Amino acid sequence: MNNEKIYRTMSRGGAGSLALGIIVLVTGVVSGILMIINGAKLLRQKRQITF
Repeated sequence: MNNEKIYRTMSRGGAGSLALGIIVLVTGVVSGILMIINGAKLLRQKRQITF
C-alpha cells in the first residue's frame, strides 16, 4: 500500500517538474526573441538621433 502512494507521488512530482520545465523554456525563448527584436529596433533608430 505504501509503495503505491510513493509511486503516485513520484509520478505527480515528475509530471509537475516536466510541465514547469517546458513553461520556463518557452518563456525564456519568447523573452529572448523579444529582447533581440527590441535591441534591433533601438540600433536602427540610433541613426535618426542628431546632436
